[in-house]
Amino acid sequence: MDEHSGGLHQIKLTNKSSGTISGVVDVLSFDENEILLDTTEGRLIIKGKNLHVGRLQLSEGEVDLDGEVESLVYSSKGPKEKNGSLIKHLFG
Repeated sequence: MDEHSGGLHQIKLTNKSSGTISGVVDVLSFDENEILLDTTEGRLIIKGKNLHVGRLQLSEGEVDLDGEVESLVYSSKGPKEKNGSLIKHLFG
């Protein structure tokens, strides 16, 4: 799968504490209070407490997360408008 296609975008969240997100094109940043993702449906901002990115497979467009999820918000900015990803800066 092309890294820019990302595939079908889905969010599966269990009890607001663990989940899987597909259709992820890039992980822009993450810390214990916020995870910022570019998805095939636009930029996704996940806010909460004690957030943790578990399994990260950008080649498959999937991210697992856990912690206390308080909000999921989409913005109009999409993958083509990013200024560079955290993962690419770390491993590029």
